[in-house]
Amino acid sequence: MHNTFVPPPLSQYCMSTETPRSLAFDYDWEYSPRVSTLFGVFAFVAVVGWLVSVALTAIHLFAIPAIPADAPVQGSIEVITSPWAYVFGIPLATLGGIYYLTTIGLTLWWFDTRHPLLVKILTPMTATGVMFSSYFVYLQLGVIGEICPFCMVSAAATVVLFGLELAILRKSTTPSLSSMGGDLGRIFSETNYAVVLVPVLMGLVTIGALFMIPLLPLPEVVPFA
Repeated sequence: MHNTFVPPPLSQYCMSTETPRSLAFDYDWEYSPRVSTLFGVFAFVAVVGWLVSVALTAIHLFAIPAIPADAPVQGSIEVITSPWAYVFGIPLATLGGIYYLTTIGLTLWWFDTRHPLLVKILTPMTATGVMFSSYFVYLQLGVIGEICPFCMVSAAATVVLFGLELAILRKSTTPSLSSMGGDLGRIFSETNYAVVLVPVLMGLVTIGALFMIPLLPLPEVVPFA
């Protein structure tokens, strides 16, 4: 007589109303059906933020060098040529682009694994984005006295991302961060890296290409009259 082992249902270990898991975890989680929609909107806003950051980076690299050093500037140009627009010589827009790519990567990672640890990671990240954006908006309004429309769109994007993250948390039942921290390796083992990394790498290559173009043997920049 042979006994057949029947494994316990996966829901005994983890729970999600959207996607069954192939790895068992010793804690439960559950998402509202609206969470996927919220993450889709989150990804769209992050892409918009990235595009704005790329546009600002291009202005830093191609438009600003064509402006004579003694030419008066105002408006958005005064903002993006101010000392606060760079960190160790790197345009803030470029750092913003990397920030948005990170949020895009984490969003794609969530769609791939549906693991709540990624939701928890996005919370401090989006909160930090709001803090930095608030400071930059203060600089524009209170110190520089000019407004950069692209910068304000990026700031608005960070606020929207944080709001969406809070909405995702409200629509989710997730365990504590401390109970999930040791499972990061198991999440990596189940990740489809092509889905997560290829879009992020394409974004990084795009930003890197912008910095490479000025190094090519191209004709000299023609200054504005």
